[in-house]
Amino acid sequence: MKHWKDRLTEDLEGVLKLPDPWPAISAYHDMPYAIFQYPPQDEFGVRKETALMRTRLEQSGKRVTIISLAECMYAALEAVGLGAEKLAEAEKSVGLETTIETIHQVLSEYQPLEDLVAARIPDDAEKSRDIVFIVRAGALFPIYRTSSLLEQLKGKVNVPAVLFYPGELDGAAGLRFMGVLDAEHNYRPKIF
Repeated sequence: MKHWKDRLTEDLEGVLKLPDPWPAISAYHDMPYAIFQYPPQDEFGVRKETALMRTRLEQSGKRVTIISLAECMYAALEAVGLGAEKLAEAEKSVGLETTIETIHQVLSEYQPLEDLVAARIPDDAEKSRDIVFIVRAGALFPIYRTSSLLEQLKGKVNVPAVLFYPGELDGAAGLRFMGVLDAEHNYRPKIF
């Protein structure tokens, strides 16, 4: 397999520069997104190269929207009154496992993560001009699986999008979140 930097700057960027990248990243009409997989330990290098790629894409006429899953999660928790201090108190009083379950419930039911992501896509987004980068997926570990997020986003994303995924490839279409959790083999989006 190619090094992540080559896959990012050659493979993925080449596709995103196309006048209509959707057909090249997805065969599904309601899932216009792909996954860019990289080793979790290379997070900061990927962030740097992604910022450079964003600049190059914008110079070629694209509009790139960055959606941080970390920011979405923190916004969801704040909306239900679970700031950092409350979470620390909860972990002390009920334990880490129960706190993780509570955060998962917030992101699944009370402040659905897919709604927070979809709300950050520009209202005037056009599939030939706009690209969405969904970043900071590692912030969800071990609370929320990205496979769930992608399934829930089905039909809510109408422009080409890329989920930047810190994990390991397992076979042709399996991914191990953060290289730790058991592989999910139900990813339908194209994996770069």
